[in-house]
Amino acid sequence: MNVSTILIILLIGAFATYFSGDKLASKVALLFSLAALGCSIVLLNNYNAGENISVLNSWITQPKISFALNGDGLGLAMVLLTAALTPIIIFSSFGNEYNNSKGFYALILFMAFAMTGTFLAADGLLYYIFWELALIPIYFIALIWGNGDAEERRKAVIKFFIYTLAGSLFMLTAFIYLYQKAGSFLIEDLYKVELSACEQFWIFLAFFLAYAIKIPIIPFHTWQANVYQKAPTVGTMLLSGIMLKMGLYSVLRWQLPIAPLAAKEYMNIFIALGIAGVIYGSIVALRQKDLKKLLAYSSLAHVGLIAAGSYTLTLDGLRGAVLQMIAHGFVVVGLFFAAEVIFRRYETREIGEMGGIRTQSPKFTSMFLILVLASVALPSTFNFVGEFTVLYSLSQINIWFAILGGTTIILGAYYMLRMFQHVMLGETNSKTFTDVTLNEGVSFAVIIAVLLFFGLYPKPITDLITPSLETILQVINKN
Repeated sequence: MNVSTILIILLIGAFATYFSGDKLASKVALLFSLAALGCSIVLLNNYNAGENISVLNSWITQPKISFALNGDGLGLAMVLLTAALTPIIIFSSFGNEYNNSKGFYALILFMAFAMTGTFLAADGLLYYIFWELALIPIYFIALIWGNGDAEERRKAVIKFFIYTLAGSLFMLTAFIYLYQKAGSFLIEDLYKVELSACEQFWIFLAFFLAYAIKIPIIPFHTWQANVYQKAPTVGTMLLSGIMLKMGLYSVLRWQLPIAPLAAKEYMNIFIALGIAGVIYGSIVALRQKDLKKLLAYSSLAHVGLIAAGSYTLTLDGLRGAVLQMIAHGFVVVGLFFAAEVIFRRYETREIGEMGGIRTQSPKFTSMFLILVLASVALPSTFNFVGEFTVLYSLSQINIWFAILGGTTIILGAYYMLRMFQHVMLGETNSKTFTDVTLNEGVSFAVIIAVLLFFGLYPKPITDLITPSLETILQVINKN
């Protein structure tokens, strides 16, 4: 078995879901997503046993394009994140009704297929194809099944589509230029290309524009909050939990090793941009009255810190960034699901219209509190492991980077606990808040279990990703 198997399962699953009809679509999608998760676990076991699970086949001879998938530890970690979150996201949606549900759930699986391909692709053009394919399903999910005024939603989604597509064209231009130098799109051949400092600057910048929009890094973040708010919660989970990780992962896999001189030369600038996102996202989150928008800006702050860690070019920085990517994926999906659970009962996302939930639903209150504490990196939670490692790496570059980056913990604790107070505490609300259903409870329990387990024992993930990150650093430091 190799890594192409998981792509086949997800692609077949997307078509099977669509042709299963509206009544069975959600169950068929869940079945195939669980099959993909099982396949990813088998692949992990095979990888740990020393088997070669990568794929390299000639695809197009002129230009030379290969169907190449790289099954290393870093790629597998991101595939496992995608494979684990996809069934959770699908299962969490069972409390909602969707028109044309067969199309809705088929698009979710197709998006998982494209994102998985992005994490595995080892050929530049194949990677670009998967990167662009992931944009199509989320466009339709947000446009057709989104929230609020249809015209406002259309504007927000089109802005997102144009932004990301425009950034991707810069990346495609960079790949074409690199192909002329290397005669191949294979990642190992692109790593070997000798570029001047000037060439590396432009290649680095082209990649940065694509990734900064997708992550997003300020000032390229203007699409994020509105799309997160207007998209259905499932779409927001896919965007924040997995899709933005495509940009962060790509920084490590493609941008830094291909243009290491530019990365070293302008390191401080890009670290500063990441930290600026931490501070900006936290301050803006404090002012939000809409729960989904608050969580969107909270996500902006967290990914800013991850980006800053990635650009430190240290093993601790890269390792902390990947750990935080995975931790953030689970906690942000849990938080957005909590917002959806509240909306199902109160039919509002306005924080001022909430409150008093604790007295009506102690179970939900306890689970929501754990997610809030995980978000603010309480020790013994998964987020703490990643944030501490990233901050330590920033201190190795400049202690002020660590101090400013650490404001994510202080500000995050303030606005998240303040939000929890307004949403959950206070006098009993006049609206009835029924306790969590079995489906909702299971979704929360799985997410919380992952956050607590890897918060106490992150070694399996650390051991999985470290060899790949060491290889990337060797490529970066060869110049």
